Amino acid sequence: MNLRVAFNLFTDALMALAALIFAAGVRFGRFDLPENWAAEQGVAAGTIFVGVTLFSSYLMEVHSLPKESRKREIFAACLQSGCAAFFLLSVLYYLDPSLMLGRGVLFFALGFFIIFQFAWYAISGIEARTVPFAQRVLILGTGDLACRLGGLITLQGGSFTLAGYLECGEGMPAATVHQSETFNSQVMPVEGDLLQTARNHKVSIIVVALAERRGVLPLQEMMRCKLNGIEIVDAPTFYEIVQGKLMLEEMTPSWIIFSSGFRRNALINVYKRCVDILLSVVGLLLVAPFFPLIALAIKLDSPGPLFFKQVRVGTGEKPFLLYKFRSMCQDAERNGAVWAAKNDARVTRVGKFLRNSRIDEIPQLYNVLKGEMSFIGPRPERPEFVENLKKDIYYYSKRHTIKPGVTGWAQVRYPYGATVEDAKEKLRYDLYYIKNLSFLLDTQIIFETVKVVLFGRGR
Repeated sequence: MNLRVAFNLFTDALMALAALIFAAGVRFGRFDLPENWAAEQGVAAGTIFVGVTLFSSYLMEVHSLPKESRKREIFAACLQSGCAAFFLLSVLYYLDPSLMLGRGVLFFALGFFIIFQFAWYAISGIEARTVPFAQRVLILGTGDLACRLGGLITLQGGSFTLAGYLECGEGMPAATVHQSETFNSQVMPVEGDLLQTARNHKVSIIVVALAERRGVLPLQEMMRCKLNGIEIVDAPTFYEIVQGKLMLEEMTPSWIIFSSGFRRNALINVYKRCVDILLSVVGLLLVAPFFPLIALAIKLDSPGPLFFKQVRVGTGEKPFLLYKFRSMCQDAERNGAVWAAKNDARVTRVGKFLRNSRIDEIPQLYNVLKGEMSFIGPRPERPEFVENLKKDIYYYSKRHTIKPGVTGWAQVRYPYGATVEDAKEKLRYDLYYIKNLSFLLDTQIIFETVKVVLFGRGR
């Protein structure tokens, strides 16, 4: 989660509390708890209201609206968020009526929250969707790599702002920049030394983006900056922070060896296995009552087996048998293995629904329970594809250092892929997950998976 989303979550929490207080004032004529409520009950009800509204806003991606969004698009997102919150709160109040706010208070609170949220994101102007304490970045270099990173900072418009570029005898980019005048205006003149230049422009991060460092890297000046509290990072590390994936083109074996991350100890392994067992057992129990309906729909739609079994590559490139609900016609691969494509003609009518809703993936929970897969990890690929991709994409085999998953960082961050370039892009996300594996990242992936299932994004 980047700084922009965290800041917006914090402001939304304040607005949800304000909406609840205003709703109580309108409904009861005073801004305190109803007489028949205990203090603990009020705290619990308020916490649930704030938590559900935040989750609904995250689900509808209100916090990630592009800077160029129009006001009606912002209002539509806020309204959808309010409707989702109403649905989720209704379910919770049905399960535990003692937490119910009351229909009048609930409607007023959600109405006020929608108004407050829309006002913050739209009426206050474009600054309402930027982080006021974004870090200013100075890029050391003026080549293609530097220009690429500068473009990423400009596009993301969240936790970082571009202070400018500093030339180090590298020359201007060859073909990356389309607006050369704009780029030239962002190249800074050296004001004294590097530390003085950084201080004059209030820089908090210096990114080293030089294609060739030997003989041009100002090590002594960079060390002074580091000792004076200015963060120094290289291009692959900064790309990882901004994009949430790894920069394969600039990665070297030494970068992997000495970079932070890629750590897995016994505690992480135990945590992953416990979570896998818990989620797979709960998931299979929850969907078990629907198995007969799914089986009937598949059988009535097309002839063939209920389950689809296929060899996939697992940890350490060991093959295993993966299970899915059959979503294609029986002779889908009579001519050999081919990439699955979007709007694939081999997919049946029921299979299309199963794929869009991810129901076809449910039998893989059995693979998770057996220990062949994890709930979260890189998607397992077929041996035929893996052998070819290892030849075309450097580092591709490194994705097999952990168990493959039912869902993963690449699945929730990248759309459907069916080419070598798509596989390379997904590898960036897979290696990012392997490098930064943690409970917090797993939690974010689970939340993002809910959005993928509901809105049909990813693969």
